[in-house]
Amino acid sequence: MAQSSNRFLKFGAAVAIIVLSLGYLAWTGVNESKSFYVKIPEMRAMGDAAYTRNLRVEGFVKPGSIQRNGSHADFIIEDGDQFLPVSYKGSQPPPDTFKDHAQALAIGRMGKDGTFHATEVQAKCASKYEDMEKAQNQANKKGI
Repeated sequence: MAQSSNRFLKFGAAVAIIVLSLGYLAWTGVNESKSFYVKIPEMRAMGDAAYTRNLRVEGFVKPGSIQRNGSHADFIIEDGDQFLPVSYKGSQPPPDTFKDHAQALAIGRMGKDGTFHATEVQAKCASKYEDMEKAQNQANKKGI
């Protein structure tokens, strides 16, 4: 009897270690993959925490700041009077909608060098710029 209860004890301990290990891996995986959506002022207010977290920073691409090199791009996003240099190094080039004045979302980590190091960039053309182009075209047709 002592031998069978000893076997059950060893089996129970092994199962407990496996379950605890899997739980720990799941917990750390969730924390590592978590990313915080912030704007530039909010990111700056985070202090040192900004350097240790995955972030999704939103802003508008500053006109004339995009420097492409293959699938890499360096650019500046702005939010009001605040600017953030971004260095994108991803496996694919930035999307076609990624251009001056576009609303951009950079996903990555803030570097101690003051540059946001993005592994993913999402962009969409802001509708207000499309509306400006339509208004300009209508004014040109009227001869204004």
